[in-house]
Amino acid sequence: MRIAVPLSAGQLAEHFGHCEQFLFADADPQDRKVLQKTLATAPDHAPGLLPRWLAEHGVDVLIAGGLGERARDLLAASSVQVFAGAPVAEPDVLIASFLNGTLPTGEGRCDHSMHNCNH
Repeated sequence: MRIAVPLSAGQLAEHFGHCEQFLFADADPQDRKVLQKTLATAPDHAPGLLPRWLAEHGVDVLIAGGLGERARDLLAASSVQVFAGAPVAEPDVLIASFLNGTLPTGEGRCDHSMHNCNH
């Protein structure tokens, strides 16, 4: 399983579409262990680009802070599970929490008309 975490300043980015990097973690969900981690620079922000880019990178799970409805829909269409509303934290902590079934999530919806995220 490949898990993606959008990052800004080395921690979970509050807004998915404006992150600096993505951490890709290849993990064994049965053993709850990360096998390999890779950092990738996020492409420039353009509506609809990140969901397709993540699918092209083989992402199965996205741990996110806030993201808009369109991004959620595009990720779901690519069979990427979204766990939104996660707290700003180090990616290793978030991934370990996810693998252990203890990742705190919430609504994590962004209203782009108001540029407001509900975390």
